[in-house]
Amino acid sequence: MASGQHPDVGRPVTAPDFLLSRPTGSLRTQGALRTFTDPGDAALALRDGSCGLVVGAIGFEPDAPAALMEPELVVRTDGPLEPPAYFRGIRSEARVAEEIPIPAVHRARVSSAISGIKAGSVGKVVLARAVRLVADRPLDPHAVCASLIDSSPAADGFLVDLSPAGDAYAGRVLVGSSPELLVRRRGDQVECHPLAGSAPRDADPATDQASARALRDSGKDAFEHAFVVDSIAHALAPLCTDLEIPERPSLTSTREMWHLGTRIRGRISDPRTTALDLALAVHPTPAVCGTPTDEARRLIAGIEGPRGFYAGAIGWSDADGDGDWMVSIRCAEIDADRRGAIAWAGGGIVADSDPDAEVAETGAKLRTVLRAFNAS
Repeated sequence: MASGQHPDVGRPVTAPDFLLSRPTGSLRTQGALRTFTDPGDAALALRDGSCGLVVGAIGFEPDAPAALMEPELVVRTDGPLEPPAYFRGIRSEARVAEEIPIPAVHRARVSSAISGIKAGSVGKVVLARAVRLVADRPLDPHAVCASLIDSSPAADGFLVDLSPAGDAYAGRVLVGSSPELLVRRRGDQVECHPLAGSAPRDADPATDQASARALRDSGKDAFEHAFVVDSIAHALAPLCTDLEIPERPSLTSTREMWHLGTRIRGRISDPRTTALDLALAVHPTPAVCGTPTDEARRLIAGIEGPRGFYAGAIGWSDADGDGDWMVSIRCAEIDADRRGAIAWAGGGIVADSDPDAEVAETGAKLRTVLRAFNAS
């Protein structure tokens, strides 16, 4: 940038309020014709034809306000988004000011959760920790999102203006690069790709492949993953026919992590059921909450407090029923003044979980977001 040049000179006027970049098709929007804090109201507006498209974010807690809108301007692309050079040219800089909680406390929380699981209170619970980031210069959410898209092997990325959720979220922006498809609908075809069971990747190819094989063969991770698949299948059964569920999960990877994933497919029973309806039916899955759902959610609330939009869902749905909804993980919420952000990472806890391994897993998952902020 030339000396004395205004920082917004050259900034694309098409910078969106919402974007979702995916290899199977992407969408970005500007403006809002109307907003919704209740996702049920948005789903009804799609079904009765009074709204043609809904985009935005749903919170983790069912009674939390959503940040959904009917956009004014919409641009769709067949493949992933290509971030503008302007945003690629901005280097985001932040530093970790606080760990919430510190690793030793998270380790103790995991140990306590394992004891509760063994006592029979829940079968699985997902516990998360966060880091507070601060910046000396204002952060540009679109630049952070561009970095996340560029660093994702599948060019996955999202950005959501959270202002429609109310005054507490005015000016705040959620950015992330989620690898986990909550639900996708195209025509009468429905697809989910839950991820549960993880292992950090390694720069050494031999060690990395050994880590992948160990995850594939892990009884603990297979047990954790089965909770998620069973829950989604149960939720989809009243809404779909011809459900296809592989007998074993397969390996999938991001830059930082190996995951166990199962691609679930089905055919919609009622054409009036939109992708948003499907997302609300399966959310939150045991991949981000636990099982039984209500008991796990109460346990999480008592330990962590409100999660807001972390471990919620972001995406879009149109009046034809089509849409994509991703689980809002590997994400950060940027403050309205752009001087700070908070990023989260979680892991599923079952009876055989190891507290030290769980701390290491959340640290590895946080690297996805911290790298986009050039923070450590």
